[in-house]
Amino acid sequence: MYQPYPSSGPAGPPRLPVPAPVLAAVKLMYAGAIAGVVGLIIGLALILADIRAATRGRFLGQSLTAPQMRPLIITVWIVFGVVVIALWLWMARANRQGRRWARVLSTVLFVLATLQLRGAFPRPLSHPAVGVTMLSYGSAASFVATWLAGAFAVWLLWRPSSSAFFRPQGFTQALPRQR
Repeated sequence: MYQPYPSSGPAGPPRLPVPAPVLAAVKLMYAGAIAGVVGLIIGLALILADIRAATRGRFLGQSLTAPQMRPLIITVWIVFGVVVIALWLWMARANRQGRRWARVLSTVLFVLATLQLRGAFPRPLSHPAVGVTMLSYGSAASFVATWLAGAFAVWLLWRPSSSAFFRPQGFTQALPRQR
């Protein structure tokens, strides 16, 4: 039978309950992960539907043909998509636990996503078809939905009611000196 090891002392001050804005931010981060899954699927469909539009340019100084690029592009897209989804889930968990670094990192990741926002909108394709055009707009819509979830989550994380939750345990603000 398993017996827990008795602790040698008090575990420290009790943690504050998670405030409502932080819980809402965590839910938005889960929604961002779901939007990331949708974006991954739409992006894969777009790559498969119009590989020529997806392979413009060169890779590592080499000019490769579309059949050579397809596995590389699909692999990079999947890896990138999984990393984005994992970041959403990791930030949701860490922010729910009140980790100060997670609130800062969430903000930095949102700023990086904001810098990418301009590139999210579809450009004219080489030979647009109705399905490819719809997928392209679907991909842009998924990115914008993800960005909006991040914007609102970051806003909630920096609300005054959330800030107390992210303070170090035992932190007290110094009072001004009396003269």
